[in-house]
Amino acid sequence: MVPGLGGGRESARPQHRQRHDRKRSDRHRKLHRVLEPARNALQEPGQDPPLHRRGPAHQGSLTSRAATLLSSQRPEIRWARAVTLAVLVGVVAGLAAFALAWGLHQGSQLLVGRVSDLGGSETLRFSWALLLLPAAGAVFAGLTVRLFVGRVGGQGTDAMVHAFHQKDGRLGLRGASVKAAASIGTIASGGSAGPEGPSAALGAAVGSSLGGLVGITPRERRVLLIAGCAAAVGAIFGCPLGGALFASSVLYRRPEFEGSSLVSAFVASAVGYTTFSQISGRAARVLHHADGLEFGGAEELPLYVVLGVACGLMAIFFSLCLRGGEQFFSRLRFVPSGLRPGLGGLATGAIACLLPQVMDGEYRVVQGTFDGSFFGAAGAPADWLPWAGLLLLVAIAKCVATGSTLGSGAPGGVLGPSLVIGGYVGAAVGAAISAVAPGTVEEPLRQALIPVGMAGVFAAAMRTPIAAMAMVMEMTDSFGLIVPLMLTTMTAYGVGTRFGLIDAQTRSSADSPAHAGDALVSLLERHQVADVMDRRWPTEARPTTPLGAVLRSLDTGAQPTVPVLDADRLIGVISIDELQHALEEPEVPSIVLSVDVAVPPKALLEPRDSLYEAVHLFQAHGAEALPVVSRRPDGRYLGMLSRTAVFKRLQQSMEALRSGFAREHAALVSSSEVVHLVGALSAADTRGVDRIAVRHEQIGRSLRELDFRRQQGAEVLAVQTATGAVFHPPDPERPLAAGDVLLVVHADAACTPPVA
Repeated sequence: MVPGLGGGRESARPQHRQRHDRKRSDRHRKLHRVLEPARNALQEPGQDPPLHRRGPAHQGSLTSRAATLLSSQRPEIRWARAVTLAVLVGVVAGLAAFALAWGLHQGSQLLVGRVSDLGGSETLRFSWALLLLPAAGAVFAGLTVRLFVGRVGGQGTDAMVHAFHQKDGRLGLRGASVKAAASIGTIASGGSAGPEGPSAALGAAVGSSLGGLVGITPRERRVLLIAGCAAAVGAIFGCPLGGALFASSVLYRRPEFEGSSLVSAFVASAVGYTTFSQISGRAARVLHHADGLEFGGAEELPLYVVLGVACGLMAIFFSLCLRGGEQFFSRLRFVPSGLRPGLGGLATGAIACLLPQVMDGEYRVVQGTFDGSFFGAAGAPADWLPWAGLLLLVAIAKCVATGSTLGSGAPGGVLGPSLVIGGYVGAAVGAAISAVAPGTVEEPLRQALIPVGMAGVFAAAMRTPIAAMAMVMEMTDSFGLIVPLMLTTMTAYGVGTRFGLIDAQTRSSADSPAHAGDALVSLLERHQVADVMDRRWPTEARPTTPLGAVLRSLDTGAQPTVPVLDADRLIGVISIDELQHALEEPEVPSIVLSVDVAVPPKALLEPRDSLYEAVHLFQAHGAEALPVVSRRPDGRYLGMLSRTAVFKRLQQSMEALRSGFAREHAALVSSSEVVHLVGALSAADTRGVDRIAVRHEQIGRSLRELDFRRQQGAEVLAVQTATGAVFHPPDPERPLAAGDVLLVVHADAACTPPVA
C-alpha cells in the first residue's frame, strides 16, 4: 500500500467497490491476480524505503546494487569502477606475465641454451642443432596456433591496437593465450622473436574479457584493453611508468596519448609490476649495472644525434625486413600455413650458423657488450674496428632473422627484438667512433650508448618516443641519461617514423574509429539533466486517479509515461506497456486506479547527472522518459526527462557548433586571404609594379574621374585592353572598358593594392 492511502482508500470509492463486487467475474479475478504483485510492491506506511536513484523495487539486493555499479555512468561511479577493474586486470596480467617469463627462461635453458653460448662473440659455427632447432620449434608453435586458433601470424601488439580501433576493444582471450604459450616454443628453440609482444596482447585480452564479462560499455572496454597491455608490459619489462605510457601511446603514429585510459593504465601497470615482483622476488631488468651512468655534458650531444640517426635508419631496415618476410612467405601458398613457420625457422637457423647471437631471447649479448664480456676476458679491445663491424652485422642479422621468424607466421613479438637491435646499434656506434677517433669515447660513454640506442630503435619502430624514454630508464636504471635519451629518441623517431612496425596504428586519435563519436559524447557530458528536464510534465496522476481519467488526459499519438505522485513523492509510473495490459479488459478504466497499474520506474535520474548517463539509461531500458528525483533521502520528485528533450538539446548544441565553425571558418578564410595579400604585396614591392583588373563599378569612367592616384595610392603606368593593346602612357580621359588591366606602381609600399 501507499502512504496516505491506507484505510482511506475504501471510503474514497464506496460506489466503485460496490459496483465492482456486483460485477466481479472470473476475468476480473484474473486481472487482479495479474495486478496484485505491482500493488504488493507498494509497502505499508513506515516501511516504504526512500527510492534510490536507480529505483526498481528489488534494487536493495546485492545483485541489483552490483548491476547498478557496473552500469551507472555517473563520473564518480565510473571512476571507482575503472580503478577497481584496473586492479583486477593488473593482478591477472602480472600473473600471466610471470608465467610467460618463467616458461621462457626454463625453455631456453632446456633447448637453445644447450646448443650454444648465446652471450659470447662466437661466429661461423655450423651444427645440425643450430640449423634445425629453430625450425622444429617454429613448426610446433605454428601447428599449435593453427590447431587451437585457426589462423597463424600476426604479432601481439598489432592485434591489440587493431582491437582498440576496429573491434570496440574486443580481443579474444583464447587466441592471445594460445599465441603467448606457443611463443615460448618459438623463442626457447632459438627463433628470433620476443615474448613481450604476446605478453602485451595477453594482458590486453584479459582486460577485454573482463570488460565483456561484467558488461561495461565499449568505451570502458577499450580502457581495460589498454590497462591490461600496460600491466603486462610494465611487469615483464620492469617498467610500470613506461608500460602505462607505452600502452596509451602505441595506438597512434604521432606522439599522442589516449587520455581517457591513463588512470586505469597507471593503476593496472603498478599492480601488474608489483604482482610480478612479489612472485619472482625481484623486478625484471633488461640491463644490469647501468644505474651509475650519467650525462657527461654538451660535448656528448653530437654523438647522441649521430646515434639517433643510426637508430632511425636501423628501425627502417627492421621494418623492411619484417614486411619483406611477410610478403615472401604469403606467396608460398603451396605450403600449409601451419608449416610455413618451419621455413622461417630454417632461415633463422641458417643465419644462426653464421651469427648465433640472433637466437638470444634474453638480452645476454646486449649485457655482454655493456659489461665487456662479449669482447673476451681482456675486456675493452685495443682495435675497435673489427668489433664495430661485427656488432653492425649482428644488428643486421637480427633484423633479417626476426623478419624470417615472424614473417613466416611463427608466434612472437617485436618489442624485445627492437630493444636488442637498438643495443647492438649503440654498441656499434661506440666501437666505430673509438676506432675512428681513439680516446674520444671513454668507457662510461661507450656503455651509455647502449641503453640510449635501445630506446632509439624502440622509439622509431614503435612510434612511441616518450614511452621509450621512460621504459629504458626504468628497465636499465639509467635515470642519469634522461638528456641523451630525450635527444636520441626524438631524432630516431623523426628519421624512422614513416616505417613503424605496427600497421594498425592510426595517425592520431582524430583518425581512429574509436573516437568517431567523441564530439557527441562531449556534448552529452557537458550538459546536466537539470538543464533539460521538464519540471511541468503534461500528464501526472495521483494514486486515487481513475485510470480512465489518465487515458482522457493523454494527447493523441503520445508515447505516455505518467508519473504517479503522492504529494511530491514518486509512487511509480504508468507507461504504454501497463496501459496496454490493463486495456485488455473493457471495464478496467472504470474500476482501476492509477496506483493499481503503476510500476516502479525502470531507472531514475538526478538533476546533476549528465545527459550521457541519461542516454545510456534510455538505451539500456528502452524508456521514452525517465523520472528525475532529488538525491536527498526523501527522493523528492522533481520532473521528467524525455528522449525528445535530449534530442532537441543536442540539435541546439550541434547548431551552435555549426555556427561557431562557420564563424571560425570565415575567420580562417579571411586570415588566409590576408596572408595571400601580404605575400602578393611583398612580391609586388620586389617587382615594383602590379596588375589590377578594372572592377565593374569603374567601367565607363576615366582615370581622371576616378582620381586613381589619390584614391588608390597608386600611379597607373599603362592600360592593357582585352584585345592585348597597351596604352602607355595612359590617356587620363579615356573611359575604362571591361577587360582592361591597369599596370600600376604603388606610391606607398605599405599600401595594399585594391582587389579586383
